[in-house]
Amino acid sequence: MALPKQNGPRILALWSAPRCRSTAFMRMMAERGDFLVVHEPFSHVADFGVAEVGPVQARSEAEVIAALRELSARRPVFFKDTTDFHYPGLLADSAFLAEATHTFIIRHPREAIASHFALNPSLERDEVGFARLAGIYDAVEATGREPLVVDSDLLMARPADTVAAYCAGVGIGYREEALSWQPGMREEWRRTRRWHESTSRTKGFTEVASPYETTTDNNATLAGYLRFHLPFYEKLLARRMTLPS
Repeated sequence: MALPKQNGPRILALWSAPRCRSTAFMRMMAERGDFLVVHEPFSHVADFGVAEVGPVQARSEAEVIAALRELSARRPVFFKDTTDFHYPGLLADSAFLAEATHTFIIRHPREAIASHFALNPSLERDEVGFARLAGIYDAVEATGREPLVVDSDLLMARPADTVAAYCAGVGIGYREEALSWQPGMREEWRRTRRWHESTSRTKGFTEVASPYETTTDNNATLAGYLRFHLPFYEKLLARRMTLPS
């Protein structure tokens, strides 16, 4: 049977530092139903040694990329991943950086760091992830493509407008019905479920109040992390997708 014509990207990626609302964005993409959604394949290889990429058990970055390519030949693929790990194999594959449509989502590191530390008290500076996120952005930009950057604060404030602009930017149709979903823990989240508990309770893009005891304002180590990562965040913020007022 012939595949339906696909005008949008065959592989659509969303890169994020940890705790920047990328899981909620992935949940919306899953609700659309027109993409095969793959959850954090690069970070799972780095963390666990193996990642599920559709039916494939990938054990290296090269195997992740090969599996994404194979899957995308049959159906468009969306994957999201986080930069608490370094991905040298990804950065070395200029062909994949050019052929996939790479997009980014950001949140102020002050908030992301506090949220990350609450789940990972042994958090180290590079795990915060904004420097690595900017590195992937630079690598994609070096291929001649200008990546789209989503400001997750704008996503929370104006979800319909932000998602519509994202869809237009990457060349896919906007589906308003995908902005809401049934709460619940998705199967692909169970391996790292504690990181996705808050999203599993949501029905859409709604801000969840989460006061944190330890923050960049009262912890010197976290304040140092903020100083280090802030320039990388600000670089991406300057390139963020804007909306008409």
